[in-house]
Amino acid sequence: MELASRVKTLSPSSTLAITAKANELKKQGHDVIGLGAGEPDFNTPEYILNAAANAMNHGYTKYTPSGGIPELKQAIVNKFQTDNGLRYTAEEIIVTTGAKHALYTLFQVLLDKGDEVIVPAPYWVSYPEQIKLAEGNPVIISAKEQNSFKITPEQIEKAITPKTKAVIINSPNNPTGMVYSKEELREIGDICLRHDVLIVSDEIYEKLIYTNDSHVSIAEISSSLKKQTVIINGVSKSHAMTGWRIGYAAGPVEVIKPMTNLASHSTSNPTSIAQHAALAAYQTDGDPNAEMRQIFAERLELLYGLLQDIPGISCVKPKGAFYLFPNVQEAMNMNGFETVDDWVKALLEEEKVALVPGTGFGVHENVRLSYATSSDALKEASHRMNRFINNHRS
Repeated sequence: MELASRVKTLSPSSTLAITAKANELKKQGHDVIGLGAGEPDFNTPEYILNAAANAMNHGYTKYTPSGGIPELKQAIVNKFQTDNGLRYTAEEIIVTTGAKHALYTLFQVLLDKGDEVIVPAPYWVSYPEQIKLAEGNPVIISAKEQNSFKITPEQIEKAITPKTKAVIINSPNNPTGMVYSKEELREIGDICLRHDVLIVSDEIYEKLIYTNDSHVSIAEISSSLKKQTVIINGVSKSHAMTGWRIGYAAGPVEVIKPMTNLASHSTSNPTSIAQHAALAAYQTDGDPNAEMRQIFAERLELLYGLLQDIPGISCVKPKGAFYLFPNVQEAMNMNGFETVDDWVKALLEEEKVALVPGTGFGVHENVRLSYATSSDALKEASHRMNRFINNHRS
């Protein structure tokens, strides 16, 4: 059977692949420490679980509007006003089956064959693949490690062509954990406005920043930038709801309406029960993220400190998300490995520590470590990594 050409160039998710390999080893009885997870290791808060149970008990188990139930859309409107000082209407919001589906749907309605999207590397693994599925071309520009893995306005300006439709900004960033400042975003935004390039602002890690830096959405800088931006967000990371699959997009009606129309022919609607759970997440008073954020902040300090004592590894300290993205090129050289994929594979096989190679993120000298696991696991993983590097010294 001949498959569609659009799927032949797709690369499997490196994060899912390493997780599958780690799980296979666990089933064989090995003591595997997985640092590849892209999700909080906390259960969904009890008040959200109760809201889902109440939704089922009250019969909210039917189809909903394709773009989300009105109550949840209004809660998202309120969230933007409270957290970001942004005024949206319900017509400018679409609730989707996870933030990933919001991105997928956006690229499907935005791109024609050959259109270009500027993708800063390191990038989240699905950006280029989703662009290719929409028959667009991802234009990769490399953010330098010495610039804290952040692209510069000059790089964007150089990459723009008559075919450029959009640029992706992900802050806080997966996999690096880096955060763009307001001034950095303003400079990038000015270029996008001048060239009429849409900004896709992925803000899924918005609530997970561990410094005094505030999260800034590029859309809040000016009314012109708000009109030029589609924000992608969701409850997966902020409320430990990865499996519930509720994300959303906010942007101009002329973009959101066709996204909603497309969703009506693909998913019909996000799961009704999960929408009511997300509604509870956004209607809770206070700061429900505070405890998880504090624990992640402590783990960041722990793991970052542990990495300083491992030979051949250097790391720029992140400010958000729950990842470290250390450079392991020197360790690879010391150990006689030509590729980071081979180094990661050997580490998993010999020491049963699962990391994600940087190749999945467009970088060949780094690995991603998630600290969404216990402090004891982080200490043991660091010990095993140190042992592995020393045992393989050439």
